[in-house]
Amino acid sequence: MASKSDFAPIEWARIVQAPLLAGFAVSCADPSSFLGSIQESFATAKLVVDGKNTHNNPLIQAVCQELATSNGRADAREGLRTISQAAKIDDMKKRSLEALKDVAHILAHKAPQDADAFKDWLKDIATKVAEAGTEGGFLGFGGIKVSDLEKATLDEISTILAD
Repeated sequence: MASKSDFAPIEWARIVQAPLLAGFAVSCADPSSFLGSIQESFATAKLVVDGKNTHNNPLIQAVCQELATSNGRADAREGLRTISQAAKIDDMKKRSLEALKDVAHILAHKAPQDADAFKDWLKDIATKVAEAGTEGGFLGFGGIKVSDLEKATLDEISTILAD
């Protein structure tokens, strides 16, 4: 089973950022209202906190433990900040998906025994983020749970993480 010591620092940083990137890509696909954005952010945070307790995969637990530290959260946020820097919303989504491709590649080469469970966890995070807020409607009322743009992004994420 893989652990932090199995990865170069830049690889580990990318793996720690991956849960946030999965949620961020979906959020960028179809930006929600203020309330929807908060719900999507909380969904990601809840899944990371829960991952420490609900997954028996050591790599998922290690990432969740890292994100529970102030340094881990700061490093992960820095990754999102870099992706967002001077970018339009479509570019942020594309950059997030490219970063997830990098994660899939790193996992395939450095942690093949953990790759499937970790990628399934990322897909679950993306799905839960898509379902967290409603799209359209007014002040959080009405609208739909998962928009067509979010569904398309979930398909892209599934394709990326299937490799």
